[in-house]
This record gives sequence, C-alpha cells and structure tokens, in this order.
Amino acid sequence: MRTLFRNRDFARLFAGRVVTNVGDSLYFVAAMWLVYELTGNAAYSGIAGFLVLAPGALQAFAGPLVDRWNIRRLLVGTQLVQGVVIAALPVADHLGYLSVWLVLTVMPLLSLLNQLVYPAQSAALPRIVEKDELVQANSLFSLAYQGSDSVANALGGVLIAVVGATTLFVVDSVTFAAAALLFATVTIPPAEAAETSDAGEREADTLASEAGEPGEDGPASPAVTDGGEDDDSTEPGYFDDLREGLAYIRGTVLVPVVAGAAFVNFAAGGSIIAAMPAFADTFGGAGAYGFLMAAVSAGSFVGAFGASRVDDRAFGWTSILAFGLGGCFWLLGVAAAAYTGSLPATVALFALSFVPIGVSNVLLSSMVQSVVPEHLLGRVSGVLGSAASVSIPFGALFGGTLTEAAGPFVLFVAGGVGLLVLALYWTANAGLRELPAVGDIQTFSTAGAE
Repeated sequence: MRTLFRNRDFARLFAGRVVTNVGDSLYFVAAMWLVYELTGNAAYSGIAGFLVLAPGALQAFAGPLVDRWNIRRLLVGTQLVQGVVIAALPVADHLGYLSVWLVLTVMPLLSLLNQLVYPAQSAALPRIVEKDELVQANSLFSLAYQGSDSVANALGGVLIAVVGATTLFVVDSVTFAAAALLFATVTIPPAEAAETSDAGEREADTLASEAGEPGEDGPASPAVTDGGEDDDSTEPGYFDDLREGLAYIRGTVLVPVVAGAAFVNFAAGGSIIAAMPAFADTFGGAGAYGFLMAAVSAGSFVGAFGASRVDDRAFGWTSILAFGLGGCFWLLGVAAAAYTGSLPATVALFALSFVPIGVSNVLLSSMVQSVVPEHLLGRVSGVLGSAASVSIPFGALFGGTLTEAAGPFVLFVAGGVGLLVLALYWTANAGLRELPAVGDIQTFSTAGAE
C-alpha cells in the first residue's frame, strides 16, 4: 500500500476523500439527531432519513454527467456548494430561524450533490492507479470512508452532547472547503478510448477518439469513420449514454447482486437509520447515538482493511459467509441491548457484524472497476448505486413509522434477519454462489464464470 501513496494524485484524492467524509459524517449525525431532538418523534427521523437517502436513487442519472464532465472541476465544485449550503443552518440558528423544516430542506440538497461525488471518485480511481492495484486502492478508499466515519460519528455524538448540533455545521463548512482545495491539486488523465466488451452476447458501441487530443478529464472525441473522415452522426447525447450504462448491466450477474442489495438496504439500511436515534435514546441520548453509529463504520473499516487479504478467495462464497456472520452478530447485538442494557457490549457486537460486510463491499467495488470499460465506469457505477439505493429511503419511512408504533427493537431484529436472508439468497443463486476470485472474473455473464 505504500507504493500507492507514492502516487501523488492518489495520495491527494485519498486525502480529499478523508476530509469530505469527515464533513459528511459530522453533518449526518448532527442533522439526524437534531431532527429527533426538535420533534421527539421517530416518524420525523424516518422522514429525515427518506429525504437524505432518496437522492441516492438518482445516482444513475449522475453517471453520464461524470463520464462527460471534467472530474476534477466536478469534485471541487460540489465541495464548495456543499460548504455554502451547510453554513445556512448555523446562520439560521444564530438569527433565531432554525426549525425542523429548514433542516429537512437542507438535508436532501446536500445528498443530491453527493450523488455526483462518489461516482466521480470511482471513475477517477482506475485512471490514476494500475489495474493490479485496484483492490488495494479500493480498500484504502473504503478505509478512508469507514475510518473517518467511525471517528467522526463517535466524536459527533460527544460534541452534540457538549456544544450542540449546530456547532458541528460550522466545522462541516470548513471541511468541505479543505476538501475542495485538495481535489483541485489532483491530475486525472482522460478515460481510455472505448473498447469492445468481452461480455459474450453484449457488444459495446465503438467510440473512437482518433480525431483529436481530449483535454484532461475530458470526454472522448466524436466517433470517426475508418477513413478518418468525420461521420455524419452526432456525438451521443445524455440519454444515449444513460441507456448504454443500463444496457451493459442488463442480463449480467450484476442484476441479482443489485436485487439482493436493494432488499437488505430496505431491511437493514434505511429502517435502521430511522430507528437509530430512538434506539440510542434508550441508552441515554446523543453520546450513545454517536457510538452506535461509529460501531457500524468501525466494523466496516476493519473489514475494508482486511479485504486485500482475501481477494484471492472465491467472491461468491466469501460474500455468503460475510452476510451470514454479519446477521448473526447483529442479532446478538440486539439481544445484548434488550437483555443486558449494556452499551459497550451492543457497540462491540454491532461493530463485529459489519466486519465481513466491509470485506464484501470492497471486493464488489474492485470487481466492477476491473471488468467495466473505463469509458462506461461512471455510468455503470451510477446505475448500480441508484438501483441498490432506491429502497433505502422507503426503508427509512417504513422504519420511522414502525418505530413510533412498536419501538426500535422490532426494526433491529428485522435488520439482522435481513442479512441472513441475503446470505441464503446468494447461496440459492448459482451465478452469485459460483463467482470466482475478483482477479479471475473477466465478464459479468449470468453464469458468473469467466
């Protein structure tokens, strides 16, 4: 991994990732708790979760923009705008205009901007590191996300209890400005010219770029004929690009992967996010909320750190084991909370439940980046993120409503059961179950084989 940090552009992109993730985590913890504190109603937590998570379903529409726009400018611009938007909350508080409705308005705006950030980072990574470094690079990026998330969540919960939620929004604004400065120093080469996909019956459209030199981060030039003369056809439009990303995924093993992710994101994602403030309140408030949120990120951090150690194992069975272990530890954590009331035990078991899941997430990202052609990576990443995330906001609405009616423990049991069901789903699907090691996957055929 030390070799990667000798790559100046990777090191700066990584640093920007860490800083912006810290800002995102502090903001999310502060905003979710502030909504619960202002209303005392878990149903509003569900609404807040829906609003902050719903833009994730639009990530597919960000993919074509990422593939067309200058990635460095995109990263810098989104950070600056987010910094300005988040600063509105402490200003409103100072002027006496802070309300739950203002918080609920700001939350989806910030989330919408983030739908451009993560596909852009995903598309940039294969351009600045070698293919055989992708698993390690993704492990480090996941470490940056989960590590900063775990520290910021715990710190955020403590700071909320000491100085209040709105103080954290001032810190957030500064972190976004710092991230913008770091991203501004990264040089991202243009994507390689489009190439024909090896995925069996599916053939990618040819996009030649021989007619001229693309600028840094710029899109490929319009297609030309074999003779070098300009073709009469125009450059593909936005919706053509979007359809191409969808066409690449259709009929591949990525479809059942996303279907399973959408299910568990509803049961153990959005629902839990909505129920977490009320669940934490049974332990004493904002401090407990921060530590419980940190447990999720800390477990994923450890899993991401160890992902490169198992990248030579069969991805299918590794994921099955990951989801099964995750569900078991999750249910043990719920039992510890219900029968012992011990916050340390609950935090530890929740953290353990996300260690294997962190491994699987890193390997999945590396698999996609290794196989998908660079010129399609932004679109495919966006479509996958959108499809997997579309169920999360509805899970948040459902979770908030059910928590208000039946209490948070029902939701947490359902989350653990959801992970076990996902393990059974992968076991029953031959295409998923038989996926080989990430480095051995050459296509996304429905058989899951090379």
